Amino acid sequence: MASHFVPPKAASSFTKTINANAVHNLPFHNTQDFADANRGFIGDIPGRMIPHGGPDATGPAAIAIDLKDYNFIDSNPSASAPDTVHPSLWRQAQLNGIAGLFKVCEGIYQVRGYDLSNMTIVETNTGLVLIDPLLVVESARAALALYHAHFPAKRTVHAILITHSHVDHFGGIRGVLPNGEPDDKLQIIAPEGFLHHAVSENVFAGNVMSRRSHYMYGAFLHKSVRGHVDVGLGKALAQGRSTLLSPNDMVSTTGEKRRIDGLEFEFQMANGTEAPSEMLIYIKKYRALCGAEVITHTMHNLYTLRGAEIRDAVQWWKTIHETIKLFSHKTDVLFAQHHWPIWEQQNVELFLAKQRDMYKFLHDQTLRLMNHGMGSVDIANTIELPETLANEWYNRGYYGTTSHNVRGIYQRYLGFYSSNPADLDPLPPVEAAKKYVDFMGGSDLITQRAQECYLKGDYRWVATVLNHVIQAEPSHKAARGLLADAFEQLGYQSEAATWRNEYLSATSELRNGIPDVEEGPQEMDMAAGMTLEMLFDYLGIRLNGPKAKGADFSIDFRFVGPLADGDPRRVVASVQNSCLIYSMCQGVEAEAFKEDCGRSDAVVDVTRTVFIDLCYGLVTIEQAMADGGMTIEGNEQVVVQLMSWLDVFKPMFPLVPNVNFAAGGHIRSAFRL
Repeated sequence: MASHFVPPKAASSFTKTINANAVHNLPFHNTQDFADANRGFIGDIPGRMIPHGGPDATGPAAIAIDLKDYNFIDSNPSASAPDTVHPSLWRQAQLNGIAGLFKVCEGIYQVRGYDLSNMTIVETNTGLVLIDPLLVVESARAALALYHAHFPAKRTVHAILITHSHVDHFGGIRGVLPNGEPDDKLQIIAPEGFLHHAVSENVFAGNVMSRRSHYMYGAFLHKSVRGHVDVGLGKALAQGRSTLLSPNDMVSTTGEKRRIDGLEFEFQMANGTEAPSEMLIYIKKYRALCGAEVITHTMHNLYTLRGAEIRDAVQWWKTIHETIKLFSHKTDVLFAQHHWPIWEQQNVELFLAKQRDMYKFLHDQTLRLMNHGMGSVDIANTIELPETLANEWYNRGYYGTTSHNVRGIYQRYLGFYSSNPADLDPLPPVEAAKKYVDFMGGSDLITQRAQECYLKGDYRWVATVLNHVIQAEPSHKAARGLLADAFEQLGYQSEAATWRNEYLSATSELRNGIPDVEEGPQEMDMAAGMTLEMLFDYLGIRLNGPKAKGADFSIDFRFVGPLADGDPRRVVASVQNSCLIYSMCQGVEAEAFKEDCGRSDAVVDVTRTVFIDLCYGLVTIEQAMADGGMTIEGNEQVVVQLMSWLDVFKPMFPLVPNVNFAAGGHIRSAFRL
């Protein structure tokens, strides 16, 4: 981080005009969302702040979330937006700031605003069913305490329903349990495939996803009209401990039902929509439908800026279509695990239909233009939602956008290559940038001409051309400063919270350097949820191939003590051709790979727990052997060699070229949202 902090700047005249004109192009007269977001309000958390539960937390680190940081946002719908925030995004930020405990209908309550997601509390005959216990333990604990503060009659948690496999919907689970541990009676119900996807999505590319999410969520931005105002899907990510418990009941088929303490829950599978493992929930007694994260008050991501597999727009619209057929005629209130509910059957049906049609329009029109030969960037600059869809606030792009979603659809079908051979084997960015700069007369001349474009409000072009300059010359101060200025104005003009956060995060790092972030201790629930197969896959990812050049050896890992379901007792791992190959020595695979399973240079007897700790650098080989958790027979050196060749991923690395970068941190950031 730079020693002298450069603060954000004011909106330019061009930005002021763009944001002012947006007021006239959108239905700001429709304030129904404000009535709905406030409806059923019961009470708020005292001080509007949740402390961090860590024993060593001090200062800002001692706070999980503090909504007072957003007191600059007036929740009155008549309050005008500042000129540094797109008025549509300002409206969403106002709505997402309406926080506390709310009554959805008789028997159903929500705590909203104290994490990215909502926690839903459903009363059964004698107890409670919780839906999605938030991202972190601290927020989940405070949310349940807020309910009990207003409803002190003793109601225990009989079941926890997890709608899908993203960590903001299960990470706080230990916070709603006595002493953080489940008893034998607690039902944890999740959609089929939940555990695999909950762990795997945040593991293999977890470190780079985590770093990219800093930009997407504006993690290090100051809360202000020139900084962080919202995330679009919610107010902000709470900070704290994210945990994981294995479900003991999996839902696999639409129409399945569970009766929990006298109350019936019906499920609709939604795998492959917003998450690879997801389900909606209908509660017949209350004529209430939980839309999970399939249905929200924003255009969602088909492609997420933090990075993930492209989501299936076809599966998404068809799932909502099925929801309409199954439940809309018998639903009086639709609530989701983000944002606020919608009441009355006709409103629910219209909302569902227009969200369905929005995703189908994006898909079909992208494919139509693709088949005319149009490229992804051209499509992104061509497609606009029809007014009948675009004028519904819940279809505005606060989290996903038309632009990056249609590029995601294109990528899902056709991949990265445009079929123009100029794009087939491009030069690396830095090498290309140096040639561009040379062709265009040098960095100083380019920056001078970019300044002229900046003064005309052509910020996208300024960003394009100056990116070449700082790729070629990261220390060019004038180019860095002007690029930061251009990113800043683009951020101020962005309707999407995610785009604003991306632009302003890059602005801050260009001016002030990469934040010096101290990583907390690894929460091992996630690692414990990995199968041995996942762990060996992850070791293969971490193996530094060039360092292992010429190596040829195998290690027979024999696991003692408790194992997870499906884990083998033996895994033979071989390093050859600069990669890690492994064979699971059990069942049919043991027979197929019996030759592999019968030869090795070393035999390692190890417990699963110690092996995980070893993989994550929490213990050394020497410590594990001294503590009795591991023994090695044969050539001990090959085990030492293997572990020494595993890369440790640094969590903080440049996303824009940065001259002040000093890599730091530890692999422990692998399980961030």
